[in-house]
Amino acid sequence: MSGKLTHEPALDRPELLAESTLDAVAKLGLADRVEVAQIDPTLADTAAFCVEYGVALDESANCVVLAAKKAGEVFYAACMVLATSRADVNGLARKHLGARKASFAPMDDAVGLTGMEYGGITPIGLPADWPVLVDRAVAEAPHVVVGSGIRGSKLWLPGAVLAELPNAVVLDGLGVPVSA
Repeated sequence: MSGKLTHEPALDRPELLAESTLDAVAKLGLADRVEVAQIDPTLADTAAFCVEYGVALDESANCVVLAAKKAGEVFYAACMVLATSRADVNGLARKHLGARKASFAPMDDAVGLTGMEYGGITPIGLPADWPVLVDRAVAEAPHVVVGSGIRGSKLWLPGAVLAELPNAVVLDGLGVPVSA
């Protein structure tokens, strides 16, 4: 249990997962490591969620979808950083991706390409060719709360699960601490 959340095995509550997230949990053999908790969808945004459910910001990880450009082509990637930080999109992420330019993907693109709800996007179940950049602090967290693909629930899992996803790369310094 994390904060006021009651977790259940993710595959026991398929209605609380986006279709692609459900498929990925099953296909990647994550059923015994990923749990899900139902939440009020109006409180899915990180700050409101953490306050309402008593989850510390350093126990919550955000998935940021990037649109990167290289040789005139646009491609997409995801960054996972703790809620106490922001993704170094134009520095480390852009350089690691070998992109000329990187920015937050427009909301419509992020939702359309992932098949997930904005505010609930998770790296579990993203398109198979997307790189997933994971800040070392996320990868080393004993447990983190992340999106489930929908706004009405959150996943609870060891940070190492995110580092083990296909196309995942752990990077030191991807998350830049947010000054208080």
